[in-house]
Amino acid sequence: MIGLIRKSLAEFVGTCFLVMIVIGSGIMAQNLSSDQLSILLVNTIATGAGLTALIWIFISTSGAHFNPAVSLIIFLKKELTLRQFFCFITFQVAGGFFGAILANMMFGLEPLQISTNERSGMNIYFSEFIATFGLVITILGVRKLSTIAVAPAVGLYISAGYWFTSSTSFANPAVTIARVFSDTFTGINPEFILPFIVFQLIGAYVAMLFMNFIDSDGSHQL
Repeated sequence: MIGLIRKSLAEFVGTCFLVMIVIGSGIMAQNLSSDQLSILLVNTIATGAGLTALIWIFISTSGAHFNPAVSLIIFLKKELTLRQFFCFITFQVAGGFFGAILANMMFGLEPLQISTNERSGMNIYFSEFIATFGLVITILGVRKLSTIAVAPAVGLYISAGYWFTSSTSFANPAVTIARVFSDTFTGINPEFILPFIVFQLIGAYVAMLFMNFIDSDGSHQL
């Protein structure tokens, strides 16, 4: 029980800081520049660097998922129990929400906001499929090479995802939900979160099937 509490708290704090980094860097960039290119560049660098550090901090405790889609895949691969899975995703969503509130407060904004930032269109939703597919194959592929290499690999992939996907690579249901609560550059109108999450989960599942198929040693078969 104590072990599960430690792991769940790691997921809470990790997701909380990830959301603070995503939202906070977006607010800071908006405060310093009106140039969209500069804002996105700052947001990208902060997110990639922060995510790398957070994974290194918590990977030995909980696996550093910070993402219900990743936890779902690890559960389906029988590396998490059902109880652990539900605890992880509960603490991830709660941590993300808390992170959004803290980011708003740090920059003197209303703590609880609802985003009006429209992110809609089939191309955007398909982009989330691609982004999450890529994230999961990065994690599953790199961890076979080296656990310690997962952090920079994920940080680099998400940094790239900001630029090659039209959705700027949310690739994370907990972060998607959290970004509803900040009406800033990084926010998302709640009207659009369901298709985002659906395509993220589908992308993650298809990525798992793909990696199972190409796994030459057969050790990760369904």
